[in-house]
Amino acid sequence: MDFGLVLQTDPPATRVVELAQRAEAHGFTHVWVYDSPVLWQEPFVILGRILAETERIRVGPMVTNPGTRDWTVLASTFATLNDLYGPRTVCGMGRGDSALRYIGRSPRSLQEMTDAMRIVKGLVAGESVVHNGRDIAFPWIDQGWELPMWGAGYGPRALDCIGRNADGFILQLADPQIFEWTLTAVRAGAVAAGREAGDVAACVAAPAYVGDDLAHQREQLRWFGGMVGNHVADLVNRYGGDSGQVPKALTDYVKGRGAYDYSHHGRAGNPSTDFVPDEIIDRFCISGAVQDHIAKLRALAGLGAAQFAMYLMHDAQDQTLETYGKHILPALRDDGGREAMRSDTAAPSAVHA
Repeated sequence: MDFGLVLQTDPPATRVVELAQRAEAHGFTHVWVYDSPVLWQEPFVILGRILAETERIRVGPMVTNPGTRDWTVLASTFATLNDLYGPRTVCGMGRGDSALRYIGRSPRSLQEMTDAMRIVKGLVAGESVVHNGRDIAFPWIDQGWELPMWGAGYGPRALDCIGRNADGFILQLADPQIFEWTLTAVRAGAVAAGREAGDVAACVAAPAYVGDDLAHQREQLRWFGGMVGNHVADLVNRYGGDSGQVPKALTDYVKGRGAYDYSHHGRAGNPSTDFVPDEIIDRFCISGAVQDHIAKLRALAGLGAAQFAMYLMHDAQDQTLETYGKHILPALRDDGGREAMRSDTAAPSAVHA
């Protein structure tokens, strides 16, 4: 299992860069950042600095959207970063939540999301694409770069779209039951499009907090249930809470949801998240002692999660990051080593058979 770190680009930007450097030193493979440039500092400027100050880690937005930026500008940004620092960028794409809603606009359609993924990926690869009725390409690219395109979503149509079109799937919660349901839908979409089920990698993204005071951890992480609730409320409006198309394990908790103030989006102590019960925090996030984190991550890896991307928005950032680097990542790496050894050991028997 790979590990990523998800950060908000709060000032000072030097703190974001420092956390990225420490994540790389601890063995993390990805650093993701929010892309809501009114609520936080411009992420791509900071991503460039992270790339300059690290050697291996890959960076990208979790997530950008088709509505905030012109797609050609977005593609040019990725291609320029790759030209400067090597192919170390990834793109998480969604329909848009805080970035659009905070400025009075609505999330974009799944068709726009699909088209944006195709256009951005093609331009970064150095290809000619049809955009706004014209054939366009970047004349300054001699040889393009593969830009991994990860789609984020929860509902049946979004999951099918991701399975058909994306390189990776981002689920922003760490509930094994919901992860299994969503990944099954993504893989079905891939197969329906003539792809292999395993062509779409899966990333579980959720807050993690290591410690012994579970009540305090829940209060620090309750914001996440509110953030996910924005998307879940959209699902309930589209499909209905009792349609059977979306699991009640995902939708039931938003019944008491009221107005949501994006001024506190993604922050501990968000006053718009009183409706989120403790059970949802325990299911959607990863909390408790080290062994609790390892057990849940092993369960998610066993269901097909190729990456865990850890949101680090609480009052124990340094402690949690260090504990993951010293204790949790090594434990999951050991699992991978043992699995490889079992495969190697089994291989001769399979040949003789």
